[in-house]
Amino acid sequence: MEQRHLGRTGLRVSRIGLGTLTWARDTDEHDAADQLKTFWEAGGTLVDTADVYADGGAEYLLGRLIEDLVPRRDLVIATKAGSVPDRDRRFDGSRGHLLAALDASLVRLGTDHVDLWQVHAFDHATPLEETLQALDIAVASGRARYAGVSNFSGWQLAKAATWQLAAPGARTRLASTQMEYSLLQRGVEREVLPAALDLGIGLLPSSPLGRGVLTGKYRHTTPADSRGASADLAAFVAPYLDEAASHVVDAVATAADGLAATPLHVALAWVRDRPGVAAPIVGARTAQQLSAALSVEALSLPDEIRRALDDVSAPVHRYPDQDWSTL
Repeated sequence: MEQRHLGRTGLRVSRIGLGTLTWARDTDEHDAADQLKTFWEAGGTLVDTADVYADGGAEYLLGRLIEDLVPRRDLVIATKAGSVPDRDRRFDGSRGHLLAALDASLVRLGTDHVDLWQVHAFDHATPLEETLQALDIAVASGRARYAGVSNFSGWQLAKAATWQLAAPGARTRLASTQMEYSLLQRGVEREVLPAALDLGIGLLPSSPLGRGVLTGKYRHTTPADSRGASADLAAFVAPYLDEAASHVVDAVATAADGLAATPLHVALAWVRDRPGVAAPIVGARTAQQLSAALSVEALSLPDEIRRALDDVSAPVHRYPDQDWSTL
């Protein structure tokens, strides 16, 4: 699999990443092992997890598999901290919480460092400089090699990167930002992606298949074994099952027919090759599903198909997202 630099750093990652959101919850140890082995054998390196996935179970499972199945040196392990199971406070970006969470992640993962440590979300209750100081400490102590953020808006990302450039003694520069991005969710193109491109920060798209909708499996019904039929995840899929989304899914299916490919491949190739994208993060229930996604490596979309998909999925970007002088 082709490797790419993560933003303006020396860290190289596979251009498709493996997500572990369902590990230790909907994906058991056997299926997770099959996925990791399939990913590794295909040349994949970037494995993305978080301390809240299955309440730490995903990290623990990944740690067990690294020890027994795949050499640690062959993987780029990315995890996140900052989300908390507290109904009064969803995010905690305080220095104390973040560093304690990182230490706990390292124990579960069975490693002395992670390659990429990400703040899971912006915390309005904590001064941003305190959150960013935690990244400095993590990198300076060797517990994290690189640092990034997740779910930061455009102004939050720009503010964080600017503070890092200007603050006396700040050592760490953001390597990445992880955001949902697909043909059904192009909101990052308004401000986040332009900021990331300008600042040299790599984008790691989550849900690149539109929460599974872009595979076309919901075109006529909701499969019984899908997220859309899950009591826990149905609400996660529902926003992408409207009429506007169906037009995009139909266009993806038409493009796939013309290319003798699958809708999954077309949708994944589109987001993988967008400017600024380092590696879409793909989650799967089974190794067979993951293998199907990884076979996108051989596909590059022709310009005319890419432009057609751009048009059919184009979000409405008006003032102030566009230069006012062009309106």
